[in-house]
Amino acid sequence: MARRYDCNEATDRVTGLREAASAVRRGELVVLPTDTVYGIGADAFSSEAVADLLAAKGRGRNMPTPVLIGSPNTLHGLVTDFSEQAWELVDAFWPGALTLVAKHQPSLQWDLGDTRGTVAIRMPLHPVAIELLTEVGPMAVSSANLTGHPSPEDCDAAQQMLGDSVSVYLDGGPTPGIVPSSIVDVTGKVPVLLRQGALSPEELRKVVPDLEVAN
Repeated sequence: MARRYDCNEATDRVTGLREAASAVRRGELVVLPTDTVYGIGADAFSSEAVADLLAAKGRGRNMPTPVLIGSPNTLHGLVTDFSEQAWELVDAFWPGALTLVAKHQPSLQWDLGDTRGTVAIRMPLHPVAIELLTEVGPMAVSSANLTGHPSPEDCDAAQQMLGDSVSVYLDGGPTPGIVPSSIVDVTGKVPVLLRQGALSPEELRKVVPDLEVAN
């Protein structure tokens, strides 16, 4: 039976974050609020938990799961060949609605799907998410919806779709909106905007003037 905690109530928030952290460490799934939409998350280093996440959403390995982190410092252990421009984007827009596609460390023991040696990584601007990520480390997190259905802006919508496939629901109230993060590929010499979301090309070019936009 799934458990749900109201993170706008102090005692419930403390209990919920403790229970969510325990669930993640056991390889179970949790739903958490972010600064875009609600996400379904699992331990990024548990291949079984990530497989359960994809199954809960009805999503294939051809759409790998992004990773959320609680601090930019975590990047040092996760990515390689991270350019100066990439760090400038992190400094300017994290925490926030910017996802970076980078080459991950070859030694990492994780299986996020068919990533071809890359990882889509972000630090969300939401206190509940950051607190959980700080406690448990990197999490594989995708929008908390069934594939083909709208991304949930509140916990009710997520729970209606995912039900008891999730162990713990952290209810942080409505999210700010359904505008997704912008995705920038930093694996090459020039940053490439793969998806325009909350950040426009003009905003990004104030930091990386040579940003290209994918067709």
